[in-house]
Amino acid sequence: MNARRIACFALVVDDYDRAIDFYVNALGFELREDSPREAAPGNPRKRWVVVAPPGAETGILLAQAANDAQRARIGDQTGGRVGYFLYTDDFHRDHAAMRAKGVRFVEAPREEDYGIVAVFEDPYGNRWDLLEPRG
Repeated sequence: MNARRIACFALVVDDYDRAIDFYVNALGFELREDSPREAAPGNPRKRWVVVAPPGAETGILLAQAANDAQRARIGDQTGGRVGYFLYTDDFHRDHAAMRAKGVRFVEAPREEDYGIVAVFEDPYGNRWDLLEPRG
């Protein structure tokens, strides 16, 4: 049997600590790892930083931009479309908690045939769906 899975994906950020603060304190994710790594060109403070929702298998590798090309991608890694999807079992609870923590929603919650959804942005402008899927 071939046991393959996506362990994590990279999200380019401007500063490790600012990103950790948002994902852990505003979204309620866990900080799974924060380990120093060997310095890379343009990034002498390189770290391996992984956050994830509690219980999630896949994490987000917060990757601090190390050069101008990477800095140019911060907040626009998916060309302006929603690129990330945070599922919840209680939309109204999480929506209220996230708003109370200063998360910026770019639209009001809406009912769709697939569930309750609203788009929010991380501090960089990356767009996320908060989604409670239907049964």
